[in-house]
Amino acid sequence: MSDLVTTTARVATERPARYAKQLASHLGRKIETAFDPDTGRGQLIFPPRDGVPVGTCDMLCGDNVLVLAMEAPSENIDQAEEIVGKHLERFEETDGLVVTWVRTGEGKRG
Repeated sequence: MSDLVTTTARVATERPARYAKQLASHLGRKIETAFDPDTGRGQLIFPPRDGVPVGTCDMLCGDNVLVLAMEAPSENIDQAEEIVGKHLERFEETDGLVVTWVRTGEGKRG
């Protein structure tokens, strides 16, 4: 198995819980998801493919920010970032949500 890569994004928004709930609900049709509005925490779990884990993404709602913390094998991290980032950005284009991933030991990816 390849190395695990950790990547995070801090998405500025006045409604972090709304977007975390919407992301969990939308992606929940294809992957395992959870979101607790009382704690402002959630998780996206991408199922293994050919026995190889695809990744997980923890969601944490803060004051005017949705923090996404993802961990995935290096061969899957690009796809996982794109899936989560593009879906979130499409939900509310009028709010201008921007998801910029920062990987541990690597440069920024948008």
